[in-house]
Amino acid sequence: MRITRHWLVTAAVAAAVLISAGARVAPGVFLPALTTEFGWTRSSISLAVSIGLLLYGLSGPFIGTLIDRVGTRYTATIGLLAIGLSAVAGTLITDELGFALTWGALSGVGTGIVGGVLGAAVATRWFVAQRGLVQGLFGAATSAGQLLFIPLLALVTESMGWRTASIVVAAAAAVVMIPILAIVRTDPADVGMVALGATPDTKPTPRVSEPGVMRKALRNRDFWLLATTFFICGATSNGLIGTHLMAHAVEHGFTVTVAASALALMGVMNFVGTLGSGILTDRYNPRRLLSIYYAFRGLSLFILPFVHDPIGLSVFAILFGLDYIATVPPTVALTNEVFGARNVPVVYGWIFCAHQFGAAAASWLGGVAHDARGDYLLAFVLAGVTAVIGSSLAVQIRKPLIERGLLQ
Repeated sequence: MRITRHWLVTAAVAAAVLISAGARVAPGVFLPALTTEFGWTRSSISLAVSIGLLLYGLSGPFIGTLIDRVGTRYTATIGLLAIGLSAVAGTLITDELGFALTWGALSGVGTGIVGGVLGAAVATRWFVAQRGLVQGLFGAATSAGQLLFIPLLALVTESMGWRTASIVVAAAAAVVMIPILAIVRTDPADVGMVALGATPDTKPTPRVSEPGVMRKALRNRDFWLLATTFFICGATSNGLIGTHLMAHAVEHGFTVTVAASALALMGVMNFVGTLGSGILTDRYNPRRLLSIYYAFRGLSLFILPFVHDPIGLSVFAILFGLDYIATVPPTVALTNEVFGARNVPVVYGWIFCAHQFGAAAASWLGGVAHDARGDYLLAFVLAGVTAVIGSSLAVQIRKPLIERGLLQ
């Protein structure tokens, strides 16, 4: 495969996505240390994480507009700046409000800007062929962020403290700004190129979304099916497992190192699963893929409460990791298929917002459930049930609006 500007742009944005993923999981890694140092409850820390996840999602609908206004390069730079500032300011906190404002609010906005919508915009604007693969690469970058940052931050936290670990996140964000500013552009036409795989008959993707597309989307059941299934995705992955798995494992007698290793293994399998999902999305019906992914996730969550040894924890990490965010490529593909490539940044932004609403709700409610019951059993079982519901909803998504004459 020849390395063209298309793939360099992809690599630069993937690096930014990787840093975003690392910043997003950092509060979960810091949770035991924060509890020990400040005596905060799980629910209060989880609430701050939920604020970050919520703002991560609320940023989504506006990222498409931001890309239209300032371009992909500066959108990514703004997000990385916010991540770096939140990590530096986070070292100064002494109370729960400060934690909520830094690692919650500011980090949530920054990671939201660099999150899934940016990658979806690059995939649909820079590629005609291999879009699923490219989206899978961005998902794999999220997995790599977990794989790299969870054990790294856990190691730095144990040896030098969580504040030093925060500085690591800030430094990484600063480094990645360099290739973003040097390489990334909004559209291939900005550098005299066309989208990879484009033919003479391929119409260029318009630089802005169709006027009024969200009014049409909100009246369409497929939008709500995509939003609901992605809500379930966020609740069962980033929200519950991403925030609480390490704390759950430590409670079950695992050391922080073993728990972090399990999360790292999950990141490896997530990398494999998401990249594989991108390849499968280019070949198979994305509705059926989504249904399989959610059913498999539900099974994994039903198993988790009964895991009490390192082998069992590793088995869960493998099973759950394979489809942690494997849902992203088929969800983006369906958004593109139903609403058209020009509308992906805006429409997917709102679908992604639903994902983060689910993540925020599960992050907070997981902590509430733990404080009420003393364990995560109820939270994991309910998450498994919702994943099975998501499996049944995914196959009900209908034909594209474009084919039915409802969009241009």
